[in-house]
Amino acid sequence: MKWCHVPVAGHALLGVADASGSIELLRLVGFEDTYTLQPLSSCALDAQGLALSLDWSTGKAGRASDQPLKIISSDSRGQLHLLRLTAAGPGLQAVATWPAHCFEAWIAAFNYWQTEVVFSGGDDGLLKGWDTRAPGTSVFSSKRHSMGVCSIQSNPHREHILATGSYDEHVLLWDTRNMKQPLADVPVQGGVWRLRWHPFHSHLLLAACMYSGFRILNCRKAAEKQEVCTVSLSHTLPSSLVYGADWSWLTFPLLPQTTQPLDLLPPPSSDAGAGAADVAHRLNVAGQLPGPPSSDPSADHSGQGGAGSQSGGKERTSVQPLMEDVEGSSRPLTPGTEIYDCDPCLGTANPDISLLATCSFYNHVLHLWKWDDS
Repeated sequence: MKWCHVPVAGHALLGVADASGSIELLRLVGFEDTYTLQPLSSCALDAQGLALSLDWSTGKAGRASDQPLKIISSDSRGQLHLLRLTAAGPGLQAVATWPAHCFEAWIAAFNYWQTEVVFSGGDDGLLKGWDTRAPGTSVFSSKRHSMGVCSIQSNPHREHILATGSYDEHVLLWDTRNMKQPLADVPVQGGVWRLRWHPFHSHLLLAACMYSGFRILNCRKAAEKQEVCTVSLSHTLPSSLVYGADWSWLTFPLLPQTTQPLDLLPPPSSDAGAGAADVAHRLNVAGQLPGPPSSDPSADHSGQGGAGSQSGGKERTSVQPLMEDVEGSSRPLTPGTEIYDCDPCLGTANPDISLLATCSFYNHVLHLWKWDDS
């Protein structure tokens, strides 16, 4: 599931790739304090396969509003599907379908800076690039990953920067102008199922690493000077596989702790869709779960020892659980830190504090975390 980065006809749109082989669009509709998702449009990709991923073409920060809305999707039969969303007419329309991988195409993603170009990763271990104006032949095909490629994201803030992850337990950072050799190779001790760039900080990359929990990578030096990425945070969840991870567009304003929490408002950014999704949760006050993790991110909370920062300096960041949802049943927490919605002026936000969410397999838990990088 992915939110469109921009509102469409005044509404946030959620795209869903489902097991019936279709892409479904849902519209977030609000009335007073209640928000619901209403079906808007759907497009069947392949009745004999499962839709495995989707990406919107709208991810670039500062994207021009007159660009067409497109979706790229991948399926279990190794195919890619390009769709277009039209304001008038039936909604989602199929534009092109082509074979891309010999096995499952786990992931497909746009180059946010040149949306005619898309990337794909498959269970065949290949990372490929495609020009959707002539999709029959790949622009490049890389075997740099040694196992299935299952996560790809273009950096929405910096042109030419691409991140990829694989079952081979490595995150690779690329310059799209030269796909022969990555800028950086970061071992994360777990299969990389999801990658997400930070919505405000161009150098921070969040990785869901299955058995290895989640990592926050600092890619500033790698993107600028072709040096190694450093691990700003490493956190392992015992007896679980972290399959999903994402940043929130909610921020912590630079206000005294005694100030009352603000009502949630859509964020003043191009990612209005993601912000609207956060409104439904009404996160005002949250506390800390029993048995909080150590403030030292180098500690492995499964008791096995874990990887911390690779920079060699003393780690200053910490992560705290704010709430968890176990099998769909929310559990209130002891009041503690106050959470505020994104302020109308990002200049008043605290740039050192971020919210992120992770979901894990086996224990069916959704965690919401506060990360303090101060």
